[in-house]
Amino acid sequence: MFSQPIYIATILLVILAIGELVSIWSKARIPSLLVVLIGYLLLNWAGFFPQGVVSSSALSAFGALMVAPLIVHMGTLIPLKLIRSQYKAILISLFGSLIATGLILLIVTPFYGYPTAVAGSSPVVGGIISYLITATKLQEMNLAHLITIPAVILGIHSLVGMPLATNLLRRYALKLQKQGAFENKTPTSSNVNIKEANVKTFLPQRFHTAPILLLFLFIMGSLSIYLGNVTGLSYSIWALLLGVIGHLVGLFPSRILDKASTSGIAMIGLIIVVMTSMESITLDAVVSSIIPVLFIIAVGVVGVMIGGFLGSKLFKWDPLKGLPVALTALFGFPGDYIICEEVSRSVGRDENERQAILDEILTPMLVGGFTTVTTASVLIASVLIKTL
Repeated sequence: MFSQPIYIATILLVILAIGELVSIWSKARIPSLLVVLIGYLLLNWAGFFPQGVVSSSALSAFGALMVAPLIVHMGTLIPLKLIRSQYKAILISLFGSLIATGLILLIVTPFYGYPTAVAGSSPVVGGIISYLITATKLQEMNLAHLITIPAVILGIHSLVGMPLATNLLRRYALKLQKQGAFENKTPTSSNVNIKEANVKTFLPQRFHTAPILLLFLFIMGSLSIYLGNVTGLSYSIWALLLGVIGHLVGLFPSRILDKASTSGIAMIGLIIVVMTSMESITLDAVVSSIIPVLFIIAVGVVGVMIGGFLGSKLFKWDPLKGLPVALTALFGFPGDYIICEEVSRSVGRDENERQAILDEILTPMLVGGFTTVTTASVLIASVLIKTL
């Protein structure tokens, strides 16, 4: 019954719409992505979807296709001068990842052994790349029975990190709003938008049509994947850099995906990719490994929070801002971007204030997420797995 592509797409969009409704109703206290992931897992475990039908759906394929171009688009959202000023976000996120890893190795090892601690540590503070590094090495060392632990952690650790980060960011935005910080930024934001509209790009304004802009995005996305294969550095980092540099030199305008009227469907496709990445997490796997997994996640979250708090105090950041940046290690992109949008939408009283809030929180969250998930976690996984 549900094998038709239109049926699958409709059901997936229903799940996404419910997540949005809950987020709007709760004023972003409950992130939409959290609702979506839990809803998908429960439906999948109940046998609602035939095996493999979602991962092979048209929306899932479209989302996978849009990952690199979407990250290039993210680069056009961030002025280079803002990235240069985000060294504190980089260091705070590293503090969180390193202290979390150290605590997991120190506390989990006496209970479940060093191999289990290593198997769980890098996925806690990383994404799918660190998981693949860990899983491949465990198979090579005849420790395949431990692969369930990083797999389950990869599937559920974001369910812990996203609500924490969302509520901390929301408190930070409300605090600044109460202090009147966004009132002073409103005219500046308007001036920036006027300046952006007058910036000359490689293409004259009349050529800023959807097919041409998307062509530039896909060229840059393809180039990022090629550079990732050649250099071994994650393609997502290359995509972000190409977006920043491309916008800086005037190759394409800011918010290029918005100007191509494609950002909404691209984000929907990407969220569905995140959903389907959890398809292999079975209820039996969760039940059999749930105790060590929850223990590792709990220790990891405490470590990230300690590191984020210490880093915030060291670099004189408000912990309400620094802690969410450190917590990006638990979910990364696109969760960091979605959370920022939801917080700005729920706290901002008008469009100018929403934009001011987004400008304040988006850059450190994106920089923190790319630092932890695409770089730090890969290095941590590569180093730790060699100690087995």
